[in-house]
Amino acid sequence: MDLRTMTQSLVTLAEDNMAFFSSQGPGETARRLTGVFAGIREQALGLEPALGRLLSVAHLFDLDTETPANGYRSLVHTARCCLAHLLHKSRYVASNRRSIFFRTSHNLAELEAYLAALTQLRALAYYAQRLLTTNQPGRLFFEGDERVIADFLREYVTLHKGCFYGRCLGFQVIHTAIRPLLQTISIGLVSSGEHYKRNETGISVTASSLFTGGRFAIDPELRGAEFERIIQNLDVHFWKAFWNITEIQVLSVSLGREGTPPPAQPSLANMASTTVRVSRLLSLPPVAFEMPLTSDPEFTVTISPPLAHTGPGPVLVRLISYDLREGQDSKELSSFVRSEGPRSLELRLRPQQAPRSRALVVHIHGGGFVAQTSKSHEPYLKSWAQELGAPILSIDYSLAPEAPFPRALEECFYAYCWAVKHCALLGSTGERICLAGDSAGGNLCFTVSLRAAAYGVRVPDGIMAAYPATMLQSTASPSRLLSLMDPLLPLSVLSKCVSAYAGAETEDHPDSDQKALGVMGLVQRDTALLLRDLRLGASSWLNSFLELGGQKPDRSPDLAPLTEPMRRSVSEAALTQPEGPLGTDSLKSLKLHDLGLRNSSDTTDTPELSLSAETLGPSAPSTVNFLLGSEDGSEMSEAQEELNNKDRVRGVGAAFPEGFHPRRCSQGAMWMPLYSAPIVKNPFMSPLLAPDSMLQTLPPVHIVACALDPMLDDSVMFARRLRGLGQPVTLRVVEDLPHGFLSLAALCRETRQAAALCVERIRLILNLPGPPV
Repeated sequence: MDLRTMTQSLVTLAEDNMAFFSSQGPGETARRLTGVFAGIREQALGLEPALGRLLSVAHLFDLDTETPANGYRSLVHTARCCLAHLLHKSRYVASNRRSIFFRTSHNLAELEAYLAALTQLRALAYYAQRLLTTNQPGRLFFEGDERVIADFLREYVTLHKGCFYGRCLGFQVIHTAIRPLLQTISIGLVSSGEHYKRNETGISVTASSLFTGGRFAIDPELRGAEFERIIQNLDVHFWKAFWNITEIQVLSVSLGREGTPPPAQPSLANMASTTVRVSRLLSLPPVAFEMPLTSDPEFTVTISPPLAHTGPGPVLVRLISYDLREGQDSKELSSFVRSEGPRSLELRLRPQQAPRSRALVVHIHGGGFVAQTSKSHEPYLKSWAQELGAPILSIDYSLAPEAPFPRALEECFYAYCWAVKHCALLGSTGERICLAGDSAGGNLCFTVSLRAAAYGVRVPDGIMAAYPATMLQSTASPSRLLSLMDPLLPLSVLSKCVSAYAGAETEDHPDSDQKALGVMGLVQRDTALLLRDLRLGASSWLNSFLELGGQKPDRSPDLAPLTEPMRRSVSEAALTQPEGPLGTDSLKSLKLHDLGLRNSSDTTDTPELSLSAETLGPSAPSTVNFLLGSEDGSEMSEAQEELNNKDRVRGVGAAFPEGFHPRRCSQGAMWMPLYSAPIVKNPFMSPLLAPDSMLQTLPPVHIVACALDPMLDDSVMFARRLRGLGQPVTLRVVEDLPHGFLSLAALCRETRQAAALCVERIRLILNLPGPPV
């Protein structure tokens, strides 16, 4: 059924039900039913034109005709699902309203809940329409005056959200198997949030909290209100604990004698996972080593251990292999093993070792840069190891806010280079190497590859990124609007994670009760902020000094060192100078003026990017051009001109027509960190903002995204940029699944199919034969 027909049918039924209940006397229930159907009629008639406008231009933002996916399409799909449910419910009411078995209170509560959702979806449609008329042609992300987008986001977060987590939870999902999953997640989240707030001495998120939320299951209105409360009040440490829930041991009572440690217990993540021969946690010592340059293997470059923020330290990685292969039980590899209990190596005897695989997968886990480890992702990684017949090395990078950018990038790059150099120890010949990651891990896969190209060392043969985050700047896009109804990725949570990764999480809430800090607390806080500002200022001055002092006289091309090509994407100082406490911010800022698109003929003369943070003030607008060609641009311009040209002058804030008022959050004004400092525009933090010369160094990229994911536009725009540069890229978008489906792969058929799609993409990169039929 097309949108207009659906709307007309809903309006007709609403008017019929209005007429019936208005004739039933002056009772309160009849009055409320009449009012709810009047509201449904009003909101449906107002929503249909806005959705029609979005749908008329949505195809212009697709990667190609075979991949019809972007945030505009997802928003229209979500609104259609709400309209379809209301149409079904209105038909039910019209058919059964005279029956003595008609549950008046139940149907009234459900209709009121979906009316609230429809009202909020109408607000989102107007916001999306405002983005469409304000953005530059062909761009999904807002770019412009950051004060305007900050006002827009602050207004957006005041919208009422509780209706999406009560009776309407999962209405946008077609596959009914996913709805109980979303309900379980939301119940566990609000129950854990309640436990967390009650504990004044520390984090208290336990597995038992997932099973003590019965009242939230039977009272959907309470669940929605509680969800709205916790996403406003809980900090990033709660989300860190909640997202680590799968690593909690099932048994917490000691089974040993008093005074003896309890035996190792299985975690939730490993109860139903594939059995593998090898699952060993390795600790890579912080020792520099040499890597050959791909341009000339006779020359090498030094790979220094990670130093940012916390100084040199070991990097933890987990080796997973279905078979015990040559090198995996060597004394040299055993010297790196870090004990974590008797389950790290299965002891089932086999006649002989399997030969080294020609392939190797280097995996980087997700978790918003603040949570999870390789153990959280171990269940599906074990399945991958079995299906691919290749060892997998998963990197346990340090997490924010304790270890902000660029610590995770440094550790992942160091571990990747170590794996390439020591692949024989890992049970692989290293003929084919794939980088794979999800969410934040997908972001790190791209940036590790960019850094490998900048250093001149071997880049992976391909990247498989599942629902990656490629734009960490606080901005709006059509898919980001869906965070209003996403139980895993509310916008405030996304912003808190980005702020933690950017190093701003330690800053105090601007509206917090400062009296609670006390005099010494205020002094301690202000001193910490002063020292941070001094450190950032000193870092910027030192990097500028190194750049100016490090300029060399012109030399003939014949005398140029062979390592010169690796200096073109990032500053030479960032790659060659030892990174100490003052040098850890060397990757935090790049001059945005240099990030505009360049013609292919100019890529060989790309100047070095300045590391001066002074050139990247928060008010500097982004100059990165996401246009893919003049033809697409002209088509988009013509389509946008059909919209009201006056809308461009009104600004983003004037999104709603006169007389329409969406529901606002009952919890009062929500504080959300909108971190707009230069660091979030760094292409090693937001790879979508990387210049062409950097993106052209990437290997083939395969992206698997989710249609209802707030991060969908990150995948679409990144794939469009690569496609516009002629880079090999594929994008597959799965329906109905939430962000993070890989961690839920064993729960239902749809998540297993999506996980199998990721394996298929990795198989393409590794040139492995398909699975037996």
